[in-house]
Amino acid sequence: MGAGGPDDDDDNRWPPWLKPLLKETFFVQCKQHADSHKSECNMYCLDCMNGALCSLCLNHHKEHRAIQIRRSSYHDVIRVNEIQKVLDITGVQTYIINSARVVFLNERPQPRPGKGVTNTCEVCERSLLDSYRFCSLGCKIVGTSKNFQKRKHIATMASDSEDSYCSSSSHGRHIISKVQSFTPSTPPPTSVNYRTAKRRKGIPHRAPMGGLIIQY
Repeated sequence: MGAGGPDDDDDNRWPPWLKPLLKETFFVQCKQHADSHKSECNMYCLDCMNGALCSLCLNHHKEHRAIQIRRSSYHDVIRVNEIQKVLDITGVQTYIINSARVVFLNERPQPRPGKGVTNTCEVCERSLLDSYRFCSLGCKIVGTSKNFQKRKHIATMASDSEDSYCSSSSHGRHIISKVQSFTPSTPPPTSVNYRTAKRRKGIPHRAPMGGLIIQY
């Protein structure tokens, strides 16, 4: 979309460093300090937004806002006490890992929700506690965008319309079935009825005139 379009409005809701942060690849070797044992890139400068940094790179970002990315089960996380200083994480589920409360950067879809699950991420449908809407920062960006909300509204209306049609159709079939159940059916012919139906009416016979006595 061009300037002033819906996509621009969504982008303006978030700090400029957030989307680049979520797209970045961390825990790779720093090309600038490959010979150092501290060359793993697990830092990010919110002011420069110039990619993942190692601890030695931070010497050039002393006056900048830098955050540290951590890992849990091969997924990138960030501590809540760091990210909540610069970003509203309301609605994103937090987890306690290594005694620290963290949030995940990107979605982690599940093949299917577990048994008894009553709440899932609005974007990737991962199981959540009831008080949360999203499983990660990435899902919150997607789930609160105008385009996503519009598609969700359309899908909900289509689902409600289909449910209404199915309910009306089922109700109609129920009424027809009920009417048919009250319509008396033709009883099967009994042996008496069968003989009566088969018997042909004979030609009427009159008494002969000779048998009639006329008196004056």
